[in-house]
Amino acid sequence: MASKTIKVDYLARVEGEGAFKVVVRDGAVRKAELRIFEPPRFFEAFLRGRSYMEASDITARICGICPVAYQMCAVHAMEKILGIKVDGALRELRRLLYCGEWIESHVLHVYMLHAPDFLGYDSAIHMAKDHGDLVRTALRLKKIGNDIMNMVGGREIHPINVKVGGFYKTPSKRDLQSMVENLKWARDAALDMVRFVAKLDFPDNERDYEFVSLRHDKEYPLNEGRVVSSKGIDIPVEEYDQHFKETHVEHSTALQSHIVGRGPYFVGPLARYSLNFDRLTPTAQQVAREAGLGKSCTNPFRSIIVRAVEVVYAVEEALRIIASYEQPDKPFVAAEPRAGVGCAATEAPRGLIYHRDEIDADGGIVHARIVPPTAQNQPTIEKDLTSFVAGWLDLPDVELQHRCEQAIRNYDPCISCSCHFLKLDIDRA
Repeated sequence: MASKTIKVDYLARVEGEGAFKVVVRDGAVRKAELRIFEPPRFFEAFLRGRSYMEASDITARICGICPVAYQMCAVHAMEKILGIKVDGALRELRRLLYCGEWIESHVLHVYMLHAPDFLGYDSAIHMAKDHGDLVRTALRLKKIGNDIMNMVGGREIHPINVKVGGFYKTPSKRDLQSMVENLKWARDAALDMVRFVAKLDFPDNERDYEFVSLRHDKEYPLNEGRVVSSKGIDIPVEEYDQHFKETHVEHSTALQSHIVGRGPYFVGPLARYSLNFDRLTPTAQQVAREAGLGKSCTNPFRSIIVRAVEVVYAVEEALRIIASYEQPDKPFVAAEPRAGVGCAATEAPRGLIYHRDEIDADGGIVHARIVPPTAQNQPTIEKDLTSFVAGWLDLPDVELQHRCEQAIRNYDPCISCSCHFLKLDIDRA
């Protein structure tokens, strides 16, 4: 087979801009590079010199789809420095806010970004011509997630109600109860979503991943837990830097992460599900089994099912929180600034986020480090694509390009977040 290069200049239906290059020599894939070329956005530098109280509002701007994960990670790190313990209704409200983000983000991915691949459409707009009811259901589901974010976070995008110690204002019980009927509808719609995506046609591509996610002793992980892996890591968040390292590669403005001494790993829905299946609600577990999933899933093409299962969980968790909610007397736990270092990890829809923050005695931010999920997954995506493309080389370049784009969308990369997609370049020369 002649050597060649295949290029896709810009990948549609992912968040951000990037490129993918495949180099083929003598019928073998020599190199697969996921090129993240969006310019660095310097959020870690923006934080230096600002008050610790500003961290949640600044980090929320990292992403318009998953701002809660970034701002919550920041406030958890600051609270560890200050010795604040947020529990009771305030802690539950944080989980509720997370549920809203998971619902809106996962529904966006499943229906708008990824389903068109499986159904043979260029976009959700084209898909709507033949599947109008599907798209209308998706829009209503996504809006319910946005409504939760608006109610608890103050607005749908880049919430402004989150602060170190809790919230600026807490909703009343009546406020939250007003969302119950829509959430009951959403539970049925989410179950139907799992059943719908389970019927899609998936290639058989089981992989040997080292999954990494948070694990909590009682809950499916959202914003607290230990960092665990499928191959033996089980550490407090404070030991993250002893096990995970970031390196720079020439073709990416995102730093790539590796497990020390082992190499690439995988964060995100597949990791959370596989490491925390026993923490899902009984309904979510049952519908996962009905969809053909076991207690673990190692086929990235089936990640669309796992995201749908997590929507079921998020809706049920939201209903549970609202049912038992009583408005707290105070919206936040107060504390005085003090010098120190704090580490935290939370679970964005796309996977684990790690923050390490340092503040001085006056509460000024001295140093901030943020490790987003897409940057952690980049080496695994490249490794997977090297393997996948090797089995697709006999396809025409147009079909090969489509397969590569679909494969990359399995990971729901948020390229804008990772900059510290798809341009496909297949080199067969």
